[in-house]
Amino acid sequence: MSTTVYQIVTDRIIAKLEEGVIPWKKPWNAEAGAPKNLVSKRDYRGINSFLLGMSAYESPYWMTYRQAQTFGANVRKGEKSTPVVFWKQLETTDKKSGDAISIPLLRYYNVFNLSQVEGMPEKHLPPAPAATDREFNPITSAAALVDAMPQRPQIVHGSTAAYYRPSTDTVSMPRPESFVGSAEYYSTLFHELAHSTGAAVRLNRPEITAGDVSFGSHSYGKEELLAEMTAAFICATAGIDMTIDNSAAYVQSWMRTIKADSKLLILAASGAQKAADFILNRSPVVVEAE
Repeated sequence: MSTTVYQIVTDRIIAKLEEGVIPWKKPWNAEAGAPKNLVSKRDYRGINSFLLGMSAYESPYWMTYRQAQTFGANVRKGEKSTPVVFWKQLETTDKKSGDAISIPLLRYYNVFNLSQVEGMPEKHLPPAPAATDREFNPITSAAALVDAMPQRPQIVHGSTAAYYRPSTDTVSMPRPESFVGSAEYYSTLFHELAHSTGAAVRLNRPEITAGDVSFGSHSYGKEELLAEMTAAFICATAGIDMTIDNSAAYVQSWMRTIKADSKLLILAASGAQKAADFILNRSPVVVEAE
């Protein structure tokens, strides 16, 4: 098999993990938006579902450059492709024994999301996704806390991932109705707003301002733990029942960081309280030593 293809896939996954995008952590329903090829209408499977699912495009449809051209459309200038892999059993003959053998053949090719394509004739556009029965019911107390946050970053809905981007000071979120429940939506939003409090214009945390939050690092574990604790504090204020995230990726990063720094839990909780106080527009409480 081709080592190069494996490396391309590995590098792609690692790059996303270092951005804080964890493909298997999605408290929202991604089934309706499963990545699929626009021509065949078949879902991508295996590693391809992760490679394409990590993108921030709302449309689930993908195509190659050539497929776009066959529709009479074009990929917009400057758009970057996403690799997907393809493998099959190649039937051949063993040179020494002369026996028929099968050799796994691995290749990759590049695809573009429908959102990256322009000039697509209307007759080739996929039908709008069917409406789901799920309705988003805002939690009044939680919505009020979000609205009242001072210096709140811009919140943009419609992505396929939840993340805070310091360079633009924006929080990207999937559509509220795509979450499995209102509590999951607000706990995820509070988590990302917690990250935003680290910006220089707010609490100026070096983990955010210096961009030192590569996946698995001490800074990453500290910042993620702080954000989850912050979300827990704010959810409690809003009357939302929330459990600290227990995904394998988070637990692993926390455990490494906690073992390496005995002060981490106390410092993370203190930082989380400051972040929660900022979001809730509260003055920090100073406790005098006796």
